[in-house]
Amino acid sequence: MWIHAGRANETDLLSAVILKKEGYVFMQKIRLIRIALLVIILGAALTFVKLPYYITEPGEATELNPLIKVEDGYPEKGSFSLMTVKVGPANPITYLWAKMRPYHEILPEDNFKQKGESDQEYMKRQLQMMRDSQENAMIAAYKRAGKKVSYTSNGVYAMAVVDGMPAKGKIEVGDQIKKVDGKTFQSAERLVRYIETKKAGDSVEVVIKRDKKEMSFGLKLKTFKEDPDRAGLGVSLITDRNVKVKPDVNMDIENIGGPSAGLMMSMEIYNQLTKEDETKGHHIAGTGTIDDEGKVGPIGGISQKIVAADRAGADIFFAPNEGGRKGSNYEEAVKTAKDIKSAMKIVPVDTMDDAIHYLEKKVKSA
Repeated sequence: MWIHAGRANETDLLSAVILKKEGYVFMQKIRLIRIALLVIILGAALTFVKLPYYITEPGEATELNPLIKVEDGYPEKGSFSLMTVKVGPANPITYLWAKMRPYHEILPEDNFKQKGESDQEYMKRQLQMMRDSQENAMIAAYKRAGKKVSYTSNGVYAMAVVDGMPAKGKIEVGDQIKKVDGKTFQSAERLVRYIETKKAGDSVEVVIKRDKKEMSFGLKLKTFKEDPDRAGLGVSLITDRNVKVKPDVNMDIENIGGPSAGLMMSMEIYNQLTKEDETKGHHIAGTGTIDDEGKVGPIGGISQKIVAADRAGADIFFAPNEGGRKGSNYEEAVKTAKDIKSAMKIVPVDTMDDAIHYLEKKVKSA
């Protein structure tokens, strides 16, 4: 009887150990599930925590032929593409992710938005700059192609003023910029070009018109916090004008803001206006502002646009040369292309003519 009882006790003890172990494993699983749920909930909550930064990263290459249509325009075998940079507000998750990713930049919020400006107001300003850029692209392309184009300028206006810059407290949104140093300007881009000939510490005399009254200010140029190599007044400008062209052109570019697609839009329009296909079957990307005389200006996010163009399989990339300035968009583009081992040909351009001449003289049909 004792033997049987001992064996029973041993069996009971073994069963108890097994049950205890199974219970421990079960509790561990419950604990892990709770931790996982907590992490998920915490992660979801952190996405709603807005930091005073924006994250930029490589965007996309958008072919322009489907978006720009010249009446009875000529076809093309290749393509011209504008480049975008993805921009979004930072939260703790995206901030940490950007820290670990190449060609992701973390920039202060005030690099993008003016003080008190809502997301909707910011986007509205970006879209207005895009419309201004489209008008410049039309004028430059139609002039270059020898086609009919006419426009009337109603003035250059202040669209935004940057805190901590010379224009703050002097120039207000909506002011018309009548003269700078006694000179009048038919477009915002021409005015900006003039300011770019100055350096930090130089003074300019600005005449504005506000509520039918003219006022004059002496302003001293200052370097931009986000770009110490550049100096300015700290005011974003737009041109108010009416443009008429023949043949007609329809531009259906939505939800893309800013002026940086100017060069590539002008190239697409020009290519449809002229018989010779400048693409020659190649996929051509690029970036740069354009003014109504076809001059190309610098932009932001050039490295990210190089990465995006390479991913899209572009053969050629036009980059603003800035007159050969040290640290230009072109220099940065060449460095980035080398770093990512891109086979793209990076081409420096100061004007729309530079891009056209390169395609006509240096590029063979694909």
